[in-house]
Amino acid sequence: MLTVTNPVTEETVATIPAGAREDVDAAAQAAADAFPTWSQTTVDERIEMFRELAKQTEARADDITAAIVSELGYPVKFVEQAHTASAVGDLQCLADSLSDITWNEQVGHTTVTRAAAGVVGAITPWNGPMGMVTNKAGAAIAAGCTVVLKGTEVAPLSSFIFAEIAEAAGLPAGVFNLVSGAGPDVGEALVTHPLVDVVSLTGSTRAGRRVMEVASQSVKRVLLELGGKSANIILEDADLQAAIEDGIEDAFRNTGQACGALTRVLVPRARLAEAEEFAIRKAESYVLGDPYDPETTLGPVSNANQLRRVRDYIRSGIAEGAKLLTGGPEAPEGLERGYFVRPTVFSGDNSLRVAREEIFGPVITIIPFDDEDDAFAIANDTEYGLAGAIWAGDPERAKAAASRLRAGRIRINGSAINKRAPHGGFKLSGIGREFGRYGIEEYLEYKAIG
Repeated sequence: MLTVTNPVTEETVATIPAGAREDVDAAAQAAADAFPTWSQTTVDERIEMFRELAKQTEARADDITAAIVSELGYPVKFVEQAHTASAVGDLQCLADSLSDITWNEQVGHTTVTRAAAGVVGAITPWNGPMGMVTNKAGAAIAAGCTVVLKGTEVAPLSSFIFAEIAEAAGLPAGVFNLVSGAGPDVGEALVTHPLVDVVSLTGSTRAGRRVMEVASQSVKRVLLELGGKSANIILEDADLQAAIEDGIEDAFRNTGQACGALTRVLVPRARLAEAEEFAIRKAESYVLGDPYDPETTLGPVSNANQLRRVRDYIRSGIAEGAKLLTGGPEAPEGLERGYFVRPTVFSGDNSLRVAREEIFGPVITIIPFDDEDDAFAIANDTEYGLAGAIWAGDPERAKAAASRLRAGRIRINGSAINKRAPHGGFKLSGIGREFGRYGIEEYLEYKAIG
């Protein structure tokens, strides 16, 4: 068995089975057995199923919220909207998006059709434990594939609830299968399994490299949503305060544990001091503590290893000479228990480790630029390319400048994320796209007939 720890209290809240290769074998066989029938269902039948999955997920909303709060310590009000309600919306979005796909088209005398790719091995992370399941496993099932999911062992309870939801919704046996356990055991067995046709991972770049390496032995299709070090570019005529505050809210969501978080804040050099003051004020406005206290606005990081990692990064920033504006590696006052990190803001340049490496905690770095060319040179000077943001007085100017930023999803003047539009990145941020029809199409193959 594996234990699940509450990061607020550091106490065990649950135990789950530590799966093994034989569990993956059983799940993969069940998925393979179910595939011929499920892959032949009509689009209308799958739309109806996803409407029911959304309904059943909404009915379990309180259970989902309680599970995520106990596993990750995020503030309850945040979880209700950003995780639970979002998961319901994801399933509804998949139902709507199925009608957006061109399933058959005529090319001369040939009919080109879209067909389900097969059995999908899905590996999801802990920072968004329910949404990652609904987006990843959901898109594969919507495509007509069957799924074996290795949910995260850090925050696994949501994946068990989804398995119950799938059963309650009437999803046929074998279409969704769950094997809990650790990556080296269950994950590697899943990626190498001969009955698995596609592997989809959301995780670290290191994990993505390993999945690509292992999956290549059997030439499986690999979909990867990996890390990021995204830039929030604030041009000289932008509303600086709004851009700083919105950017920090994005960077600190999930306690900074978000792959697309806007952790590099690029500001005109002439406005650096002003930007620093806005950032200090915003970071120091966060309240850490009990996730059920309505005053709490920021939770802990997920586990003890993550706590050490984030605090080590903060120490490295100080050691490299970055200007520490607020926060630091010490425990927040009055919170000696729990995996809490002080909201931390650095000011420096793009050569710092804290500006180049993904920290996965509530830490940002403000970086000045000299002109627009300099801003985009700094923004693109990264191994990653997942997300970004551009702020300008004229939103059309910001949209036009977006072509200069090598990133997969770019927000303009704080625009909301559109779940019907694709999510995914360039460079080390991964391969493939999620959300809407784009996410479903990753699990489809083309067939030319005639």
